[in-house]
Amino acid sequence: MTRRLLVASRSRHKVAELYELLELGPDVVLVGPDEAGVEGEPVEDAETFAGNAEIKVRYYAEHSGLPTLADDSGLEVDALGGGPGVHTKRYAGPNAGDEDNNGKLLAALEGLPAERRGARYRCVLAFLDPAAGDAPVFRTGAFEGRIATERRGQGGFGYDPIFEPAGEPPGGRTVGQMSAQEKHALSHRGAAARAMAAYLRREGW
Repeated sequence: MTRRLLVASRSRHKVAELYELLELGPDVVLVGPDEAGVEGEPVEDAETFAGNAEIKVRYYAEHSGLPTLADDSGLEVDALGGGPGVHTKRYAGPNAGDEDNNGKLLAALEGLPAERRGARYRCVLAFLDPAAGDAPVFRTGAFEGRIATERRGQGGFGYDPIFEPAGEPPGGRTVGQMSAQEKHALSHRGAAARAMAAYLRREGW
């Protein structure tokens, strides 16, 4: 029997990435809010990734009645005191795109040496099955690296073209220059998804 798992995001990149990362059985279908008939979006006003993940998972589970998986993730830059953090997506403004955000971050760190460009992606996944209870399950992941001095690569999305994994030397490859398989093996979302997938399989998914 086919089971539907709602992914609380209208980002096709995120839904597609989670589908690949979770590697659940062929009887599990990931659907987005539009497919589940959920209108509107919650106000994500928490000060932490976990807080925003919980806001999203509760909103979409309540409005759909489906088991729901929500992701909140972002970039923490040491030289910015951990920012942009929960404001990662809108770092350059409420209507900012990837190019705007990347440009603003590069400008903010202009002239800093590699040792002061440390950064990490963080991801929190929250799962809630409204038929089984009211307590979300959380799994987390982190991806250490640094901010490059320029954009390199066309792969991935978000800040990937300016994020150098810690295993690369300064000036080495960015995530935007890596294959999807390489990224998944290293990434914050990959780590969180593998942990969440293990939990879901134990629960019979």
